Amino acid sequence: MAKYGYGVDVGGTTVKMGLFTTDGTLLDKWAIDTDVSLGGRNIPGDIGRSILADMNKHSFDKGDYLGIGIGIPGQIFPDGTANAVNLGWDHLPLVSELQDMTGLRVTGGNDANMAALGEYWMGTGKGYKSLVLVTLGTGVGGGIILDGKCLDGAHGAGGEIGHINVNPGETRVCGCGNRGCLEQYASATGNARLALDALASSNKPSTLRSCPKIDAKVCWDAAKAGDELAMEIADKFCDYLARGLATVANTVDPEVILLGGGVSHTGQPLIDRVTKYYVNYAFPACRKTPILLASLSNDAGIYGAMAALL
Repeated sequence: MAKYGYGVDVGGTTVKMGLFTTDGTLLDKWAIDTDVSLGGRNIPGDIGRSILADMNKHSFDKGDYLGIGIGIPGQIFPDGTANAVNLGWDHLPLVSELQDMTGLRVTGGNDANMAALGEYWMGTGKGYKSLVLVTLGTGVGGGIILDGKCLDGAHGAGGEIGHINVNPGETRVCGCGNRGCLEQYASATGNARLALDALASSNKPSTLRSCPKIDAKVCWDAAKAGDELAMEIADKFCDYLARGLATVANTVDPEVILLGGGVSHTGQPLIDRVTKYYVNYAFPACRKTPILLASLSNDAGIYGAMAALL
């Protein structure tokens, strides 16, 4: 009976990998650089060689391995090909290449969905049947788990929470080509933009005015310290985020909402502020849905990729 498996999380800079037992114990983890040259053509081979090297370190039989789970910043289609714009992949035969190279079964999906599955399996979401994970990083990612399964959607766009429209009057264009997306306000970059807009439109004194670089951490640190303008920025950030969370909750009615990504390191002050606004937008039946911090941090993707094998 298989006892082990590999979880792989492909990012634009690094590929994170982990060796797990099937009960969720992480035995080893490591990372390699993501080679985006030549349209990312070398990435499957780099992953395969790295996993083979790890397999050679252990005395396990081939039959002891369940396979390789993989999350990518894009889509894996039923035929095993993969699209990932940031990597240069256009129907790259990812699954067949990894299977031929390692002799192991390969499965996976979108990285945000894998992260949600990881939190569901071994993170804050353990014990719940349904959850929504929203990651607040450079952009806003999301994953939805219903009855233990990822909601991929008919076009692979399930969980694209960052592109819920929260401001129809926005004139600036989101990276997706639309305007007014949640990602434009509730990401780390969106947080910085809200701060720059506030500094430009207000004469209020603020410690932010003396900062050489405005980013999300600087803004939240100032808000925690009682800076009035920084607190207004934090309120606007959380108001937008709450609108997006309520829209999702009103649609799928999860048992719990989890916040992850870099901005979530702000901790409980973020949760408290978001919750305050969330109850103003959520359908009455969803108002008591808990909003909690995700717990697996940067390892959520490898945990989820492993869970996809089970």
